[in-house]
Amino acid sequence: MWIESMNLTEQVSEQRKKLEDAVAQALSFAKSRCDAAEVAVNKSTGISVSTRQGEVENVEFNSDGALGITVYHNQRKGSASSTDLSPAAIERTVQAAVDIARYTSEDPCAGPAEKSLLAFEAPDLQLFQASDITPEEAIKLASQAEMAALQVDSRIVNTEGGSFNGHYGVRVFGNSHGMLQSYCSSRYSMSSCVIAEQNGDMERDYAYTIGRSLSALKSPEWVGQECARRTLARLSPRKLPTMKAPVIFAAEVATGLFGHLVGAISGSSIYRKSSFLLDSLGKQILPEWLTINEQPHLIGGLASSPFDSEGVRTTERNIIEKGVLQTWLMTSYSARKLGLQSTGHAGGIHNWRIAGQGLSFEALLKQMGTGLIVTELMGQGVSGITGDYSRGASGFWVENGEIQYPVSEITIAGNLKEMWANMVTIADDIETRSNIQCGSVLLPEMSIAGQ
Repeated sequence: MWIESMNLTEQVSEQRKKLEDAVAQALSFAKSRCDAAEVAVNKSTGISVSTRQGEVENVEFNSDGALGITVYHNQRKGSASSTDLSPAAIERTVQAAVDIARYTSEDPCAGPAEKSLLAFEAPDLQLFQASDITPEEAIKLASQAEMAALQVDSRIVNTEGGSFNGHYGVRVFGNSHGMLQSYCSSRYSMSSCVIAEQNGDMERDYAYTIGRSLSALKSPEWVGQECARRTLARLSPRKLPTMKAPVIFAAEVATGLFGHLVGAISGSSIYRKSSFLLDSLGKQILPEWLTINEQPHLIGGLASSPFDSEGVRTTERNIIEKGVLQTWLMTSYSARKLGLQSTGHAGGIHNWRIAGQGLSFEALLKQMGTGLIVTELMGQGVSGITGDYSRGASGFWVENGEIQYPVSEITIAGNLKEMWANMVTIADDIETRSNIQCGSVLLPEMSIAGQ
């Protein structure tokens, strides 16, 4: 691969052992200097290449990572980090964290996660599926994805390039409760972005594929052709008059619709009383037919993890069950603030899966009849405090269940509480490249501001 001194698996195994030793060393130094400590190392190594017009534009090898330590002493917290993993540097970093802790305020909720919640035995989720690939092979894949798009149609007049990325990482976590666990992971992606022109109108779009292994990626030909299809479909967009109409969030943007739920039910938003779902635990906030199941131990999953960033073991659970909110998403700190237990969400969520209702995307269009498909969203007009939602959008106008023409320069608006509660159905065209996996979502009505 981009490291040739030995077999890649052996290379990573050796790196993992060195990083585990560094974490153990840091914990040893911290033992006599503070009440409790947490140490984490994330090391990432990889290659990124990009091409333009079939020529190599960029080849970048990267290797980065640091050891971070957090100490707790007399209910005070201090943190420090170092990229130097020599014993002397580790000791200096530990001491720096201890010194910083002297100047921070006392906080009775500060401290490592409860021992009973820790992942003392981390399951192997097969997140490391790295393959040997040379820079030449990576360049070839990026170029093929780009050229496949350029060859589809004469209206594709320019390119923003093809790209290929391959990375592997090692994560090690340990704390003063005696936990020291690690796991390795890998990730590959390939993309293409082109520009099409028709009657003076220029549009761009892209396509990509991502996976834990090279074999999980779709072919460069698929990436290029999908990129071309998406770009050509956007040509000659129209504006819409201001109106209210049904809206379909295409799968790739529907994931973001549920992404707003993550922020609204995160423990930090709840204890700060800055969420519009403050009093919603145990209440129905989505339709009765909808369940959100979190599967952190999905084998090879893009958002799988045996433990969270505090070492708390991750567990499968229903976040929403038959429309009812089952839990907040809590770290150790936010859980203590709320008088509850950590749910293993320090660092984010893990593979939310939202089942479709047995409809194809075409059947969803027929069910909507006339309305808007949103394929791209712009801007950050979403309030976590009120749930008010207003974002720039583009997509397609549909009549009689058939796509009529592309639309752009519109704004869609509503309130997330109502949008979630009134969802009509979800199609089976599941977007699998995200930490939230769901299909296209049909909403009965939104405000559309146009010309």
